[in-house]
Amino acid sequence: MYLHELKLTNFKNCESAELRFSPNVNCFVGLNGAGKTNILDAIYYLSFCKSFFVATDKQNIRHGQDFFAVHGVYRHEGKDDEQVSCVQKRDAKKSFRFNKKEYDRLADHIGKFPLVMISPYDADLINGGSELRRKFIDGVISQFDPLYLNALLKYNRALQQRNTQLKQFADTRTFDRELLRLWDDQMAQHADDIHRKRQQFLTDFLPIFQHYYEIVSGGTEKVNVIYESRLDEKPLNVLFEESLMHDRYSGYTNVGIHKDDLEFALDGHPLKKFGSQGQQKSFVVSIRLAQFDFNFQRIGYKPILLLDDIFDKLDDQRVMKLVRLVGDDHFGQVFITDTQQQRIEKLFEDTAIDHKIFEVERGQIREIGGGDGLL
Repeated sequence: MYLHELKLTNFKNCESAELRFSPNVNCFVGLNGAGKTNILDAIYYLSFCKSFFVATDKQNIRHGQDFFAVHGVYRHEGKDDEQVSCVQKRDAKKSFRFNKKEYDRLADHIGKFPLVMISPYDADLINGGSELRRKFIDGVISQFDPLYLNALLKYNRALQQRNTQLKQFADTRTFDRELLRLWDDQMAQHADDIHRKRQQFLTDFLPIFQHYYEIVSGGTEKVNVIYESRLDEKPLNVLFEESLMHDRYSGYTNVGIHKDDLEFALDGHPLKKFGSQGQQKSFVVSIRLAQFDFNFQRIGYKPILLLDDIFDKLDDQRVMKLVRLVGDDHFGQVFITDTQQQRIEKLFEDTAIDHKIFEVERGQIREIGGGDGLL
């Protein structure tokens, strides 16, 4: 599976573009702020129904315009082309279509076109809050397990209702334990499945992650991802009882799988405290490549891989190793952004990797080079 065509209208700083891609490697070069990352974000939209970077869809509409549109055509071996479209107007809800049919639930689209993004923002996985690490593990599992995604959505809806109920109790100075227990039971019903699948994921994921860390870093340190959850200790309903007074005074739910976290470690030491900048960079690149491989093993075809401006903090040897790695037959379609056109051209001088190079300048995109393609 690969993205054959991409059409953009009024998306961020791009007024209009129609692009055809190599099924292997596609590179976007240009200065910072030119709009390279915006193209990757449009591709991300087609897989996840939302931006990788911006929480509010309407913020992606080009300044002074009334809407944006992103259209993609995907090709599968032995199957008809498939079309995905996203249109957001300023005065309307987002329209998301697959083969011209609009979705009733956007969640039904997740996993159809699996994708992995490697970005400078991945450093936040290490240094940011626990919400980002939960988002990572939930995002990986949801791409191959729709039952997990459904359980997560139902848990979060019940959590929202429980928090609303706690706030109402505080505002009215009343309390009804049986009414709150309705939401407790709904959350507990889904929490066990989510907790169990997160544990199983990490058991299966860690050997793949170790493999890629050794390739990217050239080292032999042992990586680890430790799942921290109070459900390891007690069932959620017991935790609710113990936290009841705290929840009433704070006005929100203080226990549950929405409070779980991941600790990243290298040779038994917390990566955040003891990892060098190079080790941390290798760690996050490796964890994303392992995410690619894990999804590939589960779904049977290769996710699209987006590499956004990740070369600046890697030495030339590691950059070449990474490009050769993602350009081989094990990986599928890859999109790369870089500020240095000469570096990108040099990377492909001595390889037989099929590729295309596009120049991006102030939202304008034009093809400027590449190797022999299959299109």
